[in-house]
Amino acid sequence: MLLIPFLIGIVFILIHFFASVLVPRDKLKQVKWFSFSGGLAVSYIFIYLLPTLHKQQAAIEEPYRQLTMESEIYFVGLLGVVLFVGIQIVIQQNYISHTSTFWSVIVFCAFYNALVSYSVLSFEVSAIQALFYCVAIGPHFMAVAHDMWRKFPVEYNRYGRYILAVGIISGWIIALTTELTPLFKSIVFSLVSGAMIFTVFKHELPSEKETHFPTFLISVVIYSAITISLKFVFEW
Repeated sequence: MLLIPFLIGIVFILIHFFASVLVPRDKLKQVKWFSFSGGLAVSYIFIYLLPTLHKQQAAIEEPYRQLTMESEIYFVGLLGVVLFVGIQIVIQQNYISHTSTFWSVIVFCAFYNALVSYSVLSFEVSAIQALFYCVAIGPHFMAVAHDMWRKFPVEYNRYGRYILAVGIISGWIIALTTELTPLFKSIVFSLVSGAMIFTVFKHELPSEKETHFPTFLISVVIYSAITISLKFVFEW
């Protein structure tokens, strides 16, 4: 089972190293790529992420169940949105220099990468699920990394991609070496889910003028159909 998380981690690291190359340079191809990536991300949220939050809420065990109101996990997800929005506002409103902004953003994104990496790799998954995670989260990482490369091209190639890779490795190591309680795992997953929902709708979902809708629609239909089929067959 250790091989699968290792391979997922390697794929995520390679995505950060080659984000500037993997995304097409041609404007039309780039629009289609981001439309396809946005379709994957939105499908992942509604078909997998939100239902998983529901399962995490239902799986809360005694004695914590006595204190629940069937919405705590969703509230933690809301806190994830608020936390990540707040951090980005603080970074933007306290601008000192281009360099200081880069380091603030890169540390923030490395922390986010560590949380996502931990959330994905801390659960034992089959080979099919591993491929499913890579297809969904890989383009998400690529879109975020490419956005940072466009804003800080020199700094990203020199330092940024390595720091983001360290974030992936950190989450991976914690997931494989630390056994946390199911409740704490649910809390981390919910925080990450809130942050991911915010990131997807802010950075990955293209604007109306920059969306190739047929590509976006095809991405949503194909990924949703595959995901629903896999969940039905493997009872995820």
